[in-house]
Amino acid sequence: MGLLSGKHSKNHRPETPRQNERWVPKHMNDDRTLDVVVQLTDPANEAGISLPNMAVAFVLAHPGVTAAIIGPRVIEHLENLLVGADTLLDNDILDKIDEIAPPGADIGPLDVRYDPPAVEISGLRRRPAENRSASAGRGAVSAR
Repeated sequence: MGLLSGKHSKNHRPETPRQNERWVPKHMNDDRTLDVVVQLTDPANEAGISLPNMAVAFVLAHPGVTAAIIGPRVIEHLENLLVGADTLLDNDILDKIDEIAPPGADIGPLDVRYDPPAVEISGLRRRPAENRSASAGRGAVSAR
C-alpha cells in the first residue's frame, strides 16, 4: 500500500482525496510501523537500492513466494520495480531485514489482515475422514 515507496513517513503523511481518515488504514499512520520503514532504509542503502526495489527482491528471495504483487500506476514505477526483480540480496542484508521485521511478527495494527476461513473455523481445517486419503473409499489405511 505504498509504505515502502518513500511517499509515507513520520514526517510526511500525504493528504489526497483517496487518503482521507476514513479510507487510510491504521497502519499507514502508525508510528511503530513508520519507524520500521525508517529502519529498513539502512539495509536498502547498504545494498545500494531503493526501498521498493529491496521489497521486491526480498519477496522473491523466499521460496514460498510464487509472485511479487506490485501496483505501479505509471510506467516509471513499473520500470523501477523491475530493477528489484533482478536484484539478488545477500544473506547479510536478508538477516538485517529479519532483525528489523522478524518473520511472522506483526509490526503494526492489522486493520487490513485477512484470516482465511480455515483459520477462523476449525471445521474447515480438515477434510471429512472418508475423504482424507488419495485412495478414499478404496481401502485406505487408517493411521493413529
